[in-house]
Amino acid sequence: MDWLGRAKLEFHASSTPISFETQDGATKTLVDIAREATPACQLNPLLFNGHLQTCYTAVMKDAPDVHYKRRVFEAEHSGYSGSFAVDFYVPPESAGAEKDESLPPRTTYFSEEELAGLGSDDERPMLVVLHGLSGGSHEVYLRHAIAPLLESGKWEACVVNSRGCAKSKITTGILYNARATWDTRQVVKWLRKTYPNRPLFGLGFSLGACILTNYLGEEGSNCQLKAAVACANPWNLELSSNALKRTFIGHNLYSRVLGTAMKKLAETHKTEIEKFTDLDLEKISKLTFLYEFDREVQCAAWGYPTENAYYRDASSVDSVMAIRIPYLAINSTDDPISSSEALPIGEIKTNPYTVMCTTSLGGHLGWFEFGGGRWHSAPVANFMNYMAFEAKLGSTKLKANGTGSKYHAGAEFDPMRRKMVVPLE
Repeated sequence: MDWLGRAKLEFHASSTPISFETQDGATKTLVDIAREATPACQLNPLLFNGHLQTCYTAVMKDAPDVHYKRRVFEAEHSGYSGSFAVDFYVPPESAGAEKDESLPPRTTYFSEEELAGLGSDDERPMLVVLHGLSGGSHEVYLRHAIAPLLESGKWEACVVNSRGCAKSKITTGILYNARATWDTRQVVKWLRKTYPNRPLFGLGFSLGACILTNYLGEEGSNCQLKAAVACANPWNLELSSNALKRTFIGHNLYSRVLGTAMKKLAETHKTEIEKFTDLDLEKISKLTFLYEFDREVQCAAWGYPTENAYYRDASSVDSVMAIRIPYLAINSTDDPISSSEALPIGEIKTNPYTVMCTTSLGGHLGWFEFGGGRWHSAPVANFMNYMAFEAKLGSTKLKANGTGSKYHAGAEFDPMRRKMVVPLE
């Protein structure tokens, strides 16, 4: 056990990380910046292991008030039709006094007049945030992380709610999963058009961190985000699922709680699911564990033959090698949900654009400090502020032979195909 809640910090990165010129004329590597952005991890000594840190999230609901206004998007991709909701941060004085019981707390819809007036030429940095499994913009861990940036008055933010989450509506049979990057892609394109001068940054939590990492890998060098942070990414979903099933508490607490959350989401949208899909709601209602839900729903909805095939396809352990923007991953090695055995430390070390910070305490999106604060908010805010205001991102330098390698016989590994590409004769 770490002494009195003092967690050990470790940084994992390429031996030849990218470097930047800074506003004061210095040159710093990505690892230098990550280390400077990360304060000592002093957590609540009474929550001395990952289980206590994780379970305390069900108790400690205090968080900074963050107000939003919602815009509903219609998917532009014909293959992923349907609507999804994006919640945009607004200052409290602009939020309005009326409550909308059909939406999460502190959230209302934009008026037609406000929607027509969206857009500006300002240069304020903007966060694109992705929440965890079955969550939304209202989540406590999310508000703790983004509040320091928003309260500074220098940042804007929006949260992309997964379909059906945060009291959003399901309008087609296209649901969401850990591979669902298409709504994020559409939002980024819309932001780039609507706010052409705003630098965009990505922030993801748990399943949202997995989706964000997959998105960044898919975009590669064409990515419109300037930098990104991923917190408590489960990384290898098959390994993390197996780790949950291996222990009594993992199987009977965490997998059960996560499975129940997904069943509740399905029940909430019962009418729409019956209308737009062939899913067996009666059978779903009798499921217990998350992997059972994935077997019954994700396989049927997406055509995966098994839940493990889905987990392998949706994992982001390979995607991280294709990222070409500054990227910081933050994980706790005592996280009982995002298992430490799934951490892609070797893969992180192959990519000079990525760095991982691990803490020896913190649980799953816990990181509770004494008094109720959340440690992860500090490295998130510090890293984002440095990337937005200190680093000259256009000056990014890459040492020779720092991205990828050629293998024998002309074969080359493509991280986004998760396959070795062998040239034909």
